[in-house]
Amino acid sequence: MKILVTGGAGFIGSHTVVELHNAGYETVLVDNFSNSEKSAITGIETIIGQSVTLYEGDISEAATWDTLFTEQKIDGIIHFAANKAVGESVVNPLKYYKNNISATVLMLQKMLEYGVQNLVFSSSCTVYGQPDTLPVTENSAVQPAMSPYGNTKQVCEEIIKDTVNSEKDFHAISLRYFNPIGAHESVLIGELPLGVPANLVPFLTQSVAGLRGSLAVFGDDYPTPDGTAVRDYIHVVDLAKAHVSALDLLLKQGEGQYYDFFNIGTGTGSSVLDVINAFEAATGLKVDYTIKPRRDGDVVAVYADCTKSNEILGWKTEKTLTDALGDAWNWQKKLIEK
Repeated sequence: MKILVTGGAGFIGSHTVVELHNAGYETVLVDNFSNSEKSAITGIETIIGQSVTLYEGDISEAATWDTLFTEQKIDGIIHFAANKAVGESVVNPLKYYKNNISATVLMLQKMLEYGVQNLVFSSSCTVYGQPDTLPVTENSAVQPAMSPYGNTKQVCEEIIKDTVNSEKDFHAISLRYFNPIGAHESVLIGELPLGVPANLVPFLTQSVAGLRGSLAVFGDDYPTPDGTAVRDYIHVVDLAKAHVSALDLLLKQGEGQYYDFFNIGTGTGSSVLDVINAFEAATGLKVDYTIKPRRDGDVVAVYADCTKSNEILGWKTEKTLTDALGDAWNWQKKLIEK
């Protein structure tokens, strides 16, 4: 089976390509490198021991899809390519609506045109907004989005579901990620944010490495045990493996319509201070941090109930928060050495 991975050079995409290869799938990657680097391709190829098929192109352009589908026989798509910074989406919402929603609509149109019937969509726990109860299950209400980024994930899920309902034989799964961190144990691939990182862990590792100033902790007055925001941090390799499980399930469906969505997390909530303390325990290094005001678009606390993904996908996490932070630091050290 040949699987197209959009955003295949990105953080989650690159790790998923490796896990697809480990599971026996052939991959085709497309990326415009707007938020990734070509060094990720070298890392993937070194890990899997062979070259990958890469198309450098923009998925918001019809010509990119026409080239892909005429040159490759694609059996399914894992769709990562999107802008993903909550804060930036608040400042520049139209960028997010164009790049995240319009490109997804075009992808679906081209999938139908060329008869590609299987899609795994990279969604987010942001679709739950600020949940009324924790942990979040798939039965939890989809709340009004806290940011334009979160809204794009909600809208794309609805568009995909409506597409499934309108087609005789179309299969799709939305994976609602919690917070991916870490790096491949080989430290050949990892997170490569361009510019100032928008996420906690890469900023933390860059801060400890002396590349940034003090780590900003946005808010210490939330109604949480230590006042800082709580998230569910999942190792990126565990997250990558969830995509393989989702794809396996889709390809077993045969004829008919199929749509479902799954939480992909650890089931444990960790505060920002928990992450800092765990990093210090994993590495023996001190984290210098400064408390800042709350950040627009951030929710107070969100973590997953993963019962459904455990039972239906047959997937569960294998790595701990300490594992993930240790791998993230090893990756950062390698970047410094380059």
